[in-house]
Amino acid sequence: MKVEATRLPGVLILTPKRFGDHRGFFSESWNRRTLEAAGVSLPEFVQDNHSLSRAVGTVRGLHFQSPPHAQGKLVRCGRGRIFDVAVDARRGAPSYGQWVGEELSFENGRQLWIPAGFLHGFMTLEPDSEIIYKCTDHYAPECDGGVRWDSCGIDWPLAGVTPVLSEKDEKAPAFADFVTPFRAEV
Repeated sequence: MKVEATRLPGVLILTPKRFGDHRGFFSESWNRRTLEAAGVSLPEFVQDNHSLSRAVGTVRGLHFQSPPHAQGKLVRCGRGRIFDVAVDARRGAPSYGQWVGEELSFENGRQLWIPAGFLHGFMTLEPDSEIIYKCTDHYAPECDGGVRWDSCGIDWPLAGVTPVLSEKDEKAPAFADFVTPFRAEV
């Protein structure tokens, strides 16, 4: 497993090894012991989610779950290609409001680890893109929240494309109006 730091503290790019032959490939996408041997200790995962976005330019996010059910997410693309984004929402963090984005695809096999305290969203770059992610807490509707996708200065890759959004994401508040429930650890 290749582990790469990003410019946001705690957000990591994980790339599992693939073993291929004439039939295709095999990849171990998650292994606690392998990551711990690489010096990475992630919280326990309690839920897996899988979503399909049919149209290119679909944007989901920027989403979060507030404490006491804040979620860390390990995100990968099972089919297609997405631009996956994390935004630091931890009040008091030196990187508060900063974002990092990474292309995840079936082809590159990369995964993005997004700790609790970060907003998460993505844009599809190919039709019928599937996102699969592990969560560190169960979904709790009373803790569900969002921030408007275009209010954090993110350099989305499909400039000029009208995004396909849910009603919830269209109505989300701008980051400037967002009162974060997260605090940086001191």
